[in-house]
Amino acid sequence: MKVNYYEVLGVDRSASEPEIRERFRKLAREQHPDRYKGPDKADAERKFQTLTEAVNVLTNTARRKQHDAEIGSAGSRATTGPADFVQVAKVYLSRGVKAYKEGDMSAAYENFDMAAKHNPADGKAFHYLALAATRIPAYSRQAVQAIETAVQREPINPLFLRDAGSICKRAGLTAKAERYLEEALKWDTDNPEIRASLAELRQRGEAKEGGKGFTLFKKG
Repeated sequence: MKVNYYEVLGVDRSASEPEIRERFRKLAREQHPDRYKGPDKADAERKFQTLTEAVNVLTNTARRKQHDAEIGSAGSRATTGPADFVQVAKVYLSRGVKAYKEGDMSAAYENFDMAAKHNPADGKAFHYLALAATRIPAYSRQAVQAIETAVQREPINPLFLRDAGSICKRAGLTAKAERYLEEALKWDTDNPEIRASLAELRQRGEAKEGGKGFTLFKKG
């Protein structure tokens, strides 16, 4: 499902550029995050970001033409209800998967990040975000943060737990890695990959413990 930016702004498909800009100004005044007094500031920021995306697309002739082709005949008349941000997130997730398969990790990361922001309850979006981050140099911290959030969303997901162990291990967070792998093994007891990764971590730990206190040279 494509995001219908006409519906996001609540304008007809035939709306002129000035009408679109005026509608955006009205909504921006009403929905700007700085004016939001509720408990979920992040949700207000996501909605405002989508409004901004909508006006940028619909006031650009080439991008609007492409958008019209993507949504087809759907939504020829505007609806004034709020955009379905779960569906928006699904669109970004789909774009991210496509970019990931094509090897464009930067685009994949950006789309997965937008999916996670629009639907923070979706563990899968954070899982994909973590996988994309592991393929980008210097994104180790982001990978750990994303996979840990995925596990928070779905704490009994062996795949998320296994990948959390792998990502933490790669980041040098061996204690966390071991905990995640142990938890993964509880729910997927016969998985040889989890068992092998856990055994390797424990062997490293034993070797490190065994080497403590032994040195050829004393510090002067």
